[in-house]
Amino acid sequence: MYDDIIAWRRDLHAHPELGYDLPRTASFVADKLRAFGCDEVMEGVGKSGVVGVVHGRRQSSGKVIGLRADMDALPIQETTGLAYASKTDGRMHACGHDGHTAMLLGAAKTLAKTRDFDGTAVLIFQPAEEGHAGAKAMCDDGLMTRWEIGKVFALHNEPDLAIGRFATRPGPFGAAVASFKVTIDGKAAHSSSPQAGVDALLPAANILIALQTIISRNLDPLKSGVISIGSFLGGQPGSTFVQSSEIRGLARWFEPDVRDTLQRRIVEIVEGIATSYGANAKVGFRSLYPVVVNDPAETAFAAEVARAVMGPDAVDADHPRIMGSEDFAFMLEQRPGNIAMLGNGGTAGLHDPAYDFNDAAIPFGVAYWKRLVEAGMPV
Repeated sequence: MYDDIIAWRRDLHAHPELGYDLPRTASFVADKLRAFGCDEVMEGVGKSGVVGVVHGRRQSSGKVIGLRADMDALPIQETTGLAYASKTDGRMHACGHDGHTAMLLGAAKTLAKTRDFDGTAVLIFQPAEEGHAGAKAMCDDGLMTRWEIGKVFALHNEPDLAIGRFATRPGPFGAAVASFKVTIDGKAAHSSSPQAGVDALLPAANILIALQTIISRNLDPLKSGVISIGSFLGGQPGSTFVQSSEIRGLARWFEPDVRDTLQRRIVEIVEGIATSYGANAKVGFRSLYPVVVNDPAETAFAAEVARAVMGPDAVDADHPRIMGSEDFAFMLEQRPGNIAMLGNGGTAGLHDPAYDFNDAAIPFGVAYWKRLVEAGMPV
């Protein structure tokens, strides 16, 4: 199926869709699942998710394993110049979800053909992983209970890993993340009369720099946290002091006390600096994704399956924690399971305009999914 799966992946790559607005992608997936002979195909789960069900040739175990792939792209302008590059300006598959979807479709096709397992495989094609909590939406729509899923697994490609390599760890694996927005209000005035106004850019600039001291000066050096500023807005060319400015960013952590420290210090720094310049400021936080926590037993099982597929030396079952976040965390809160990284080779990094999923990873992903189902529910 290798050539077919590559064709599916590149078709998806050329037609990226965002968030929950996935009409073409979801229809593409659902049509393929029906053509493969899945026993059930349900669209519109969690707004625009797709679920395919394949029963094994035996059902005596009563076991149900869920396999998840994400489908959405990113609002990034592609620069790869590939023949199958995005046909939509400002959108591209810069995180490899096209590859994730194609690999799970390949697994669906082979599982529906062989059915060499005792139980049920539930193939989960999820929308809106990129910041919109599509996993939570599917869970809230009854994903786990409607199909009686007992365990759930996911893969994510990793450019830092060689092709054919697999990495995961038990317990906390990916960081929790929250967004924050800082609004600074000053007073407009002509730039020739600084005494008559309060320039909102000046405290904002100092806040931007001061926030970077939180990690180095307020956290235990043996704990992990990240504060990243994504945008700095305010004013326009002219001769008037800026009346308001805005800073947006993300905070990441593993431990609750780190979260509390980050939030407290962001507020203290913002309000303190703004006040010192005669400005007013407010901070808003929005929790996005919880910590990704892999179940120890299911992680050991996933690593065992990966060793059988990729070889014992290709599997790192105690990989360091990563500060990246994943909304698969919501599924892991409801059921035991594992998410692991699959090597993508020497490609550009995730969310890079030059990124492309490496098709050489496809056979490893499909083989892993197939063996995981068969080993988890042996006949």
